[in-house]
Amino acid sequence: MPVKRLELQFFNEGGTRVTFGLADPKDNLTDGEVKSAMEAMLSQGAFTSANGDLVAIAGARLVSREVSEFAVTE
Repeated sequence: MPVKRLELQFFNEGGTRVTFGLADPKDNLTDGEVKSAMEAMLSQGAFTSANGDLVAIAGARLVSREVSEFAVTE
């Protein structure tokens, strides 16, 4: 079963990269939708980190992996 994760990457005040991972993002996200959401997160000051507030967008990516589980439990 494929597993998808949207990773939103920001820089904080200390210059460190901070990544937020969101499981099961909706299909067909556009660059514009992702950028708008990230800009809203920055403008609202919704999140902070150990090295300060988030100050800039570093990037975003959709990570997909295949997961197959074994039937080893009863």
